[in-house]
Amino acid sequence: MHDTISSSQAPRAIRALPEDISGLAVFLDIDGTLLDIAPTPEAVIVPPGLPQALERLSARLDGALALVTGRSVETVDRLLETAGIAVCGLHGAEQRDAAGRITRPETTEAFERARALLRNRLALLPGTLFEDKGAAIAAHYRLAPDREGEVRALMAELAREVGESWVLQQGKQVVELRPRGRDKGAALTAFMAVEPFRTRRPLAIGDDVTDEAMFAAANGLDGLSVRVGDDGRPSLARGRAASPAAVRAWIARVAA
Repeated sequence: MHDTISSSQAPRAIRALPEDISGLAVFLDIDGTLLDIAPTPEAVIVPPGLPQALERLSARLDGALALVTGRSVETVDRLLETAGIAVCGLHGAEQRDAAGRITRPETTEAFERARALLRNRLALLPGTLFEDKGAAIAAHYRLAPDREGEVRALMAELAREVGESWVLQQGKQVVELRPRGRDKGAALTAFMAVEPFRTRRPLAIGDDVTDEAMFAAANGLDGLSVRVGDDGRPSLARGRAASPAAVRAWIARVAA
C-alpha cells in the first residue's frame, strides 16, 4: 500500500519543505525538481544564482547535499557548475562522492551497437530526440507524443539485444536504457552510510516515477520525502511542493 498524500491532504506549496535544515542530508533530483521541464534536455534554463545557492546549501549542510539525477555527472557539472557537490548520475549508476571520487559503469559492444541503432532509428521519427548519456541512452517523445508506441517498441527491442546488464527506465515522455543495478533509492542508501551524510536524516526531493525509489529509501530511514508538482499519480512521498520555482525559493531561503 502506498504511503501517499492526496491532493486535498498535501501541504500547500513550499510548506512541505522544512525551514529548519539542521541535521538533514538533502537529496535533490534536477529536471522537474530544481529546473523547469523543457521541450528538450538541452533547452533547460538554469536560473541566475542557482549554482551559488546550491553551494551555499551544501556549506550549510557540511557537505551533506547530493544531486540524484538521470543526467550524467559531466552534464550536471556543465549545467550547474557543481564540481564540489556530490552527484549520483544515470539514476544511480554513476557517482561522485563528497570527496570527489567518481565511479562510472563500462559499456559493452552490444550496448555500443544499440547506441548507434537508436540514433539512426530516431532520426527517421520526426519529433523524437536521441540523448546520449555515456553509459545510458534515451529516446524522448515530448515533441511527438503520437510516437510513444513506436518509441517504446524500439527501446524494448534494444533492451532485448543488449542483455541483462541494462534495463529500461520510464520517465516523463522519455524511455531510457540504463545500467542495471543501483537505482536512486540505492544511491541514497549508499550515501547515507558514509560521511558527511551518515549521522543525518535524509530529505529526498523529486518529481518523477524514477524518484519513487528515493522516496522509499528516505522513508525507510525515518526521513522526509517531497514530491514536486501534482500530476495525480500516487506517490510514496509524504509531502508536496508546488513547482521547481518553489523548491528554488526554499533553497535560497534556507541556504542564506
